Amino acid sequence: MDWQTLATRLFGAGHGITRDGDFLHGTVEFDGEPLSVIGTTAHASIGVALALAQARAVLDTLAHHPGRSILLLIDTQGQQLRRRDELLGINRAMAHLGMCIDLARRRGHRVLGLVYDQALSGGFITSGLIADACDALPEAEIRVMRLPAMARVTKLPEALLAQLSESNPVFAPGVANYVAMGGVRRLWDGDLAQALRAALADAPTQDRRAEDGAARGGRRLAAGIVQRVLDAA
Repeated sequence: MDWQTLATRLFGAGHGITRDGDFLHGTVEFDGEPLSVIGTTAHASIGVALALAQARAVLDTLAHHPGRSILLLIDTQGQQLRRRDELLGINRAMAHLGMCIDLARRRGHRVLGLVYDQALSGGFITSGLIADACDALPEAEIRVMRLPAMARVTKLPEALLAQLSESNPVFAPGVANYVAMGGVRRLWDGDLAQALRAALADAPTQDRRAEDGAARGGRRLAAGIVQRVLDAA
């Protein structure tokens, strides 16, 4: 779904969201309350400039609108693979974006991610996966690493990873697998405005991704390991 159609279905034709290149931003009225919308479109590659633009929008909300909810609209192919961005410190810019989102959560802002098209790699990790919760449209495409790249990193044969992906969602792309792992809380279908209303009302007070993954059978050990670490601290 393109961002204009999504915005219209969520907030009406006069939604007030602006597109600057691949950067989406604006303030909308939803159920009589202002909501900050920050995101990307056109399968954006997240370079230094785009990461810092999103971070600036988050910080502006913190500074001028304490407590206001934030909706992250996610459509990204991951980080910008250019020498210029690497030299400028894309890793630090993306980490800064993630830290700004985390700060917003700590300051009492409800932060909700919505993958409406594509979510890949670091562009997803430093946005939707840091939000209080991340939801998705059923037709969204989500993955962190393709199997060929995973094979190069892990030194495991690609054929073995392909076999593992058939039974273990950790190795497999696809929105259903991210629901099973707890990375995506729920899918939105039908009345999208009502789905947003329910998502904002159900914003968790703590990260439940590991618990959801265990309950859904997609990530059975993470929650227990996390608790053992916390108990040992």
